[in-house]
Amino acid sequence: MAKNQQSESEQIGRIRLPKGIEVIGKVVQMMGYGKMTVKCTDGKVRLCRIPGRFRNRLWIRVNNIVLVKPWELAEEERGDIIYRYSRAQAQWLEKKKKIRL
Repeated sequence: MAKNQQSESEQIGRIRLPKGIEVIGKVVQMMGYGKMTVKCTDGKVRLCRIPGRFRNRLWIRVNNIVLVKPWELAEEERGDIIYRYSRAQAQWLEKKKKIRL
């Protein structure tokens, strides 16, 4: 393990929850070029992108649980991925009934 990395059991301390219009979602399909299809907890399927500031830092795969911020103009169909939950954090969210996918 690298010097600055934490194990998954240590990362469960403080979990970021959705604020305002943010929603939790599950990655369904990778589209390429930093875009993916995400099924959100509000029942909508959105085409989401990874913003440039996260592009090389935030690696996302299919079935990852992510935090999505819908766009203001196309709120129903598009959004930005702003956070990826670790496996331990996703299990905690499921246990506390925060995720209904």
